[in-house]
Amino acid sequence: MAEPHVVVIGGGIAGLAAAVFLSGGPRRVTLLEASGRLGGKLMTGEVGGVRVDLGAESMLARRPEAVALAEEVGLADALEPPTTAKAAIWTRGALRPLPGGQLMGVPGDLDALAASTVLSDAGLDRARHERPAPTGPDVAIGAYVAARLGREVVDRLVEPLLGGVYAGHADEISLRAAVPQLLPLVQSGEPLVDGVRALVGRPRPGAGPVFQGVRGGLGSLPEAAAAHLRRTGADVRTGTPVDGLRRTPDGWRVVTGGEVLHADAVVLAVPAAQAAALLRADAPLAAAELAAVEYAGMALVTLAFRRADLDRLPQGSGFLVPPVDGRAIKASTFSSNKWGWLGQSAPDTFVLRTSLGRHREEAALDLADDELVGRSLADLANAVGLRAAPYATAVTRWRQGLPQYPVGHLDRVERIRRHVADAGALAVCGAAYDGVGIPACIASARRAAGEVLTPAAGAPVAEGRMAP
Repeated sequence: MAEPHVVVIGGGIAGLAAAVFLSGGPRRVTLLEASGRLGGKLMTGEVGGVRVDLGAESMLARRPEAVALAEEVGLADALEPPTTAKAAIWTRGALRPLPGGQLMGVPGDLDALAASTVLSDAGLDRARHERPAPTGPDVAIGAYVAARLGREVVDRLVEPLLGGVYAGHADEISLRAAVPQLLPLVQSGEPLVDGVRALVGRPRPGAGPVFQGVRGGLGSLPEAAAAHLRRTGADVRTGTPVDGLRRTPDGWRVVTGGEVLHADAVVLAVPAAQAAALLRADAPLAAAELAAVEYAGMALVTLAFRRADLDRLPQGSGFLVPPVDGRAIKASTFSSNKWGWLGQSAPDTFVLRTSLGRHREEAALDLADDELVGRSLADLANAVGLRAAPYATAVTRWRQGLPQYPVGHLDRVERIRRHVADAGALAVCGAAYDGVGIPACIASARRAAGEVLTPAAGAPVAEGRMAP
């Protein structure tokens, strides 16, 4: 009897993780990636002779999935926490420290909020006089927090922090999907500030760093995952777009170029629009829901400076920018400060990066590289007094980069999964479902691997730390 064949479509971190979960067992695994490289939004490159991340650069370490995957594929010794996590908010004309005791911008310590001077006196006074607000099974986090604590808390704290994660708008983002820890507080009606203080102050046994990076760049993770897959016998292909996917009596027919593959089961680890196109014939209800998922685009501008050219080095890990302040950039990361490995590998260079664009405000992505660099430098001059010219630059555009999580998003995900399950031996995973962070994408991959492992697909999953 032939080994069951599972095809994973999509070679971003979710697809790679799903393939890792599925490999090494009594089944054949094929991973198909349309582009010429693996990793999706995890990508490294060289800027001015320095290896840097040109996509995601850190992963949440207080969820175990990403760290576990890194360890599984041989990167345990390369994991490295940030050297500094001292961030600021550039607002009301000055850099101001990001206040402690907050959860995604929702304050739990009003004294720390006052000390940060992020809010005006009027905004702080409003936050001190919390008001009740209507609730339901889900609410938009921005509108809800504004009703409870005032608009300025949203504009100058929640908006820039959420924007850094989703590149979206706080008044549209689902509290239930984006900050589920707050949902019991919202539904109970207890004071929001008190509840956040209790959540943030809750002891975490054995808690380590909040975030982790990888020496050499987070783009090393997909490279290591692909090498691990090849060692276990998986067939990993790039430059292989899937043109068609159809159900057959005994599995799936996967059409790629001039080749037709038979699969006993399929994992779709592609963005929602591509998944919708592939499922239109055999799972039309899932396809309709997937087609409705909106995405935000953004541009990352990486700048390399000679340290000798800088009058003074920027301090801390970087800063966030509230959209209400009307700046071009929405954030800047001082990469050479944040990552010790980068300072060690390029001691004479100072690397930082900026980001521009968010949901429905993506005109910046169509600007020329020089214009994006110029806008970034102008804002950096005003924010931190940076006047030097970089000796090298790179602009990376992530069109359709981040899925949006509006109110009702989790209900949509539940419907998608139900319709996909009806098609049989099929599962979906990635950033469009359970969270845009790397651990969340990996968790969705583990769930998808488990869902397709019916007896026909060769259950159970191979034993090991990564088995679901």
